[in-house]
Amino acid sequence: MSRKSIPRDKENDYTDAAAQARRDFVEQETGVDMAHTGQYSSPTELVSGNCENFVGMSQIPVGLAGPVLINGQYAQGEFLVPLATTEGTLVASYNRGMRAISESGGVTTTVFDDYMQRAPAFKFQSAREVQAFMQWFDENYAEIKSIAESTSSVAKLEFVQRWPLHNTLYMRWNYSTGDAAGQNMVSKATHHAAGWIQKNFPGEIVAYSFSGGMDTDKKHSSLNNLYSRGKRVIAEVTLKKEVLEKLMRTTAVDVQNMRDITSQGALLAGATYTGGHSANGIAAFFIATGQDEANVVESHAGQTFTKALDNGDLYWSWTLPSIIVATFGGGTGLATQNECLRMMDCVGKGKARKLAEITAAVVVAGDVSIANAIVAGEFVESHEKYGRNR
Repeated sequence: MSRKSIPRDKENDYTDAAAQARRDFVEQETGVDMAHTGQYSSPTELVSGNCENFVGMSQIPVGLAGPVLINGQYAQGEFLVPLATTEGTLVASYNRGMRAISESGGVTTTVFDDYMQRAPAFKFQSAREVQAFMQWFDENYAEIKSIAESTSSVAKLEFVQRWPLHNTLYMRWNYSTGDAAGQNMVSKATHHAAGWIQKNFPGEIVAYSFSGGMDTDKKHSSLNNLYSRGKRVIAEVTLKKEVLEKLMRTTAVDVQNMRDITSQGALLAGATYTGGHSANGIAAFFIATGQDEANVVESHAGQTFTKALDNGDLYWSWTLPSIIVATFGGGTGLATQNECLRMMDCVGKGKARKLAEITAAVVVAGDVSIANAIVAGEFVESHEKYGRNR
């Protein structure tokens, strides 16, 4: 049986005509008319570099939450937040959380680390040769760094971590990448420098892997909790007693008691996040703003902490060690995604850390809302009334 090939235009595959040819192909092969998929406002040429065999756009509802008050180092003021989702009650819940945050004086966000990694591995005949390679690497580090950085006007090799294991050296090269997420950027830089290493190291390299697995690209790892992949953001909010009582119909002590139980349960289960549902808001926010949606895996992980204060307020903190966002490159230039970014003034240079702080605020809003809904006994009822359960 011969395989039928998807139509392609070798001269220019990113035209309306090329997309139409593929939609016609789908209809011929499956009988499905892709009329809705074929309706889009972005110029077709913008999709080049984002999607192959382009046929159209998948339309996901985008809801608006906020405004949310953020007291950040980079995000300062009130922000309207776009969330792309098909889950009923999600936008309403995040909107409620943002109201609680804002009426309590806002969420304070602080950015710490900001790195993107590639993790090559070099295998030798013995551990002694691993040691010799490490010494040679140190002696030639300045040149290796220069060669890596020559591939980009943005990427800077900040430091290299190393773990010798048996006869193999596992490495993690940490780069700063400006306002791009940087995975492709650091891949190119590391590949170029590793090629120079293989040609110039005087000893024998038995085997080389572009990735030894320790970069944990599109995977969560404990290493990311300790050494951030992306941006480490800590978010803090003190929910006022009156906001908890009037808006959430809870108290700080009741929320704290519930959190004591769920935090221990998360640890018992081996969960990568000890809060409510960080991935929910991050995924919706990433899709709306043109982020790499697979980076939800790294970005959602983190630790949370609460303390009921003597005055009836509730202090709450989130440490999100690996938020991966971009305000340049990737899907950020697509029409609707760019509109959503511009809504928050998060397009272009100098805005990625701002976007990371807004991402953290989204996580805060979702956790505040869902935790209080559970404590108040309103979680199931809200889904019955507004969500899929209806």
